Amino acid sequence: MPEVYDFLARDPANGRVYRVQVKTMHFREDRRSLVVYARKGNGEPYTKDEVDYIIGIDNDRAFMFECEGQKEYWSTEQTVSRRWIQLQVN
Repeated sequence: MPEVYDFLARDPANGRVYRVQVKTMHFREDRRSLVVYARKGNGEPYTKDEVDYIIGIDNDRAFMFECEGQKEYWSTEQTVSRRWIQLQVN
């Protein structure tokens, strides 16, 4: 049976393995916010039992945050660096 996450990542500091799902991040002009739609193919959200972290990618930026079982995750440009972890993209 296929897994719902995209890949596994190991933290080199503690050796723990995390399940990660990657999604496209969009900018919603009407709300002036970044949004990541975190739904499976059936429309249901990823649960904490299925995925540990979600990574939202938009062109040359990537942000990681904990899966909370929501269908959508939102942040403004002003709060994104406080709410989500920005990943280095080469």
